[in-house]
Amino acid sequence: NDLPPVLLPISVLFDLLGAFLKRESLKAAGFWTLVIGVAGSGLAIISGLVAEDATANGVEARGLMGTHETLAFIAVGLFAILAIWRLVRKGIWNEKEQPIALTAGVIGVALIVVTAMIGGKLVFDHGVGIPTPALQSALQDRTAAAAAERVPASAAPAAALPVPAAQPVPGDTAVPPAR
Repeated sequence: NDLPPVLLPISVLFDLLGAFLKRESLKAAGFWTLVIGVAGSGLAIISGLVAEDATANGVEARGLMGTHETLAFIAVGLFAILAIWRLVRKGIWNEKEQPIALTAGVIGVALIVVTAMIGGKLVFDHGVGIPTPALQSALQDRTAAAAAERVPASAAPAAALPVPAAQPVPGDTAVPPAR
């Protein structure tokens, strides 16, 4: 789900470089990454909608999911408009259109960054997408590890490890210690 949206900022980067360096090859790369990124991001949204109810989530996570979903729709919608506009213009914006399109692309990139940050919060702060049994197992492991770390060294049983006897090193003339 993360790859297609990454293509959209890359398309903006190609377009910005193409505009400043006046390289048609970079503009063409921007066009194709835009078209593929929009199509793939649409599929990523569908996948997210299908997965939305796959695991149990808390109230706060549900609210964040709504914001994440809305921003994803807006960002992909913006880039879809840019892609359609570019298709109608046969892949090339004129001098008046290009600054408008590039500004819209930069705004779209900002939307994708915010959407991704919220997606990260959903996974790492709320455990969204992690099946409940796996989450419970991870919590038990963490609790046990934390409890083991809190045990003071004096309370821990001392391990009775045998101390190996010193072995003489060949060529060493030192007198071994008395036992």
